[in-house]
Amino acid sequence: MATAATYTKTGAKASKNTSLTKEVFGLSVDNHQLLRQAYEAYAANGRINSARTKTRAEVRGGGRKPWRQKGTGNARAGSRSSPIWRSGGITFGPTGIENYTKKVNASANVKACKQALTLKAEAKAIAVVEDIPIKDGKTKELKSLLDKLKLSHSVLIVVDSKSDLLMRAASNLEGVNVALASYLNVKTILDSDHLLFTKQGLLTLEERFGEKK
Repeated sequence: MATAATYTKTGAKASKNTSLTKEVFGLSVDNHQLLRQAYEAYAANGRINSARTKTRAEVRGGGRKPWRQKGTGNARAGSRSSPIWRSGGITFGPTGIENYTKKVNASANVKACKQALTLKAEAKAIAVVEDIPIKDGKTKELKSLLDKLKLSHSVLIVVDSKSDLLMRAASNLEGVNVALASYLNVKTILDSDHLLFTKQGLLTLEERFGEKK
């Protein structure tokens, strides 16, 4: 059974590690195909489709033939809005109505999350802290705790509920993000180098995924 290093509120190492539920953190990951599908689907479904180009019928000008058909030595041209002209219309450009969404069914998405958590557990990239007490919402409070836990680079703090003080303290720390255990997804898990669970956050996550196959 996988375990995670456990710490007190002050960042001191606890005498005993936390056992991680095998059903959630102990799946067999034969390949990463499902992880890739779930990751790409989550990213695609959050994509904002705002790119749009104009066709030759929408750009300004082009109503008059640039020069007569013959006798000028130039190539034949019927409109300045032609796609081959500078400032002309765009051929096959984005229209703003493209659908980039991808679908992954719920059971597959749950399994992908479990596989991602398993990979983090195998990499010893999961830690558990009793609680994260933030008194004044100061960034230095949270940074001091993370330094004691020796967590750097990209850290995802998984909690049961977000507090304004914790969100304010984490907002100015580069690479530090806060996520609810009830909304944890494949992308946020894989994009983080370390996962730091509060005890209550870990319980919520195990309740969320524990009974699902």
